[in-house]
Amino acid sequence: MVKEEYKYSALTGKIIGCAMEVHKLLKNGFQEVIYQRALEYEMELQKISFAREFEMPIFYKDIQVGTRRVDFYVEDKISVELKAIIQLEKVHLAQAMNYLEAYNLEIGLLINFGNTKLQFHRFDNKKFISK
Repeated sequence: MVKEEYKYSALTGKIIGCAMEVHKLLKNGFQEVIYQRALEYEMELQKISFAREFEMPIFYKDIQVGTRRVDFYVEDKISVELKAIIQLEKVHLAQAMNYLEAYNLEIGLLINFGNTKLQFHRFDNKKFISK
């Protein structure tokens, strides 16, 4: 699961591993908040540093135009968005990528617990601006 050529691959692999453990025990069918709480607990067990429901600024050009909460902000590096829907659609993938760009974060994960198999996507923000 860990691909060394990807930035932060060890950390994203650990996060996905936590999500797999949650999905293995809870399966699908619950509301997103149940998976959030379970993933929070699992990441604590794995000693992963994170903030849940972390408020991120949204920028348009050089000005802040609002804020939005990311489900998890992991180790001040990775945004993790959760879904609990039957099937991810292209719009969900585009939305996750748009959030990364708006937050100016380099790496993000979109994890869906709603399918019979855990679905996850890693996103690399090609527009990321290092500060």
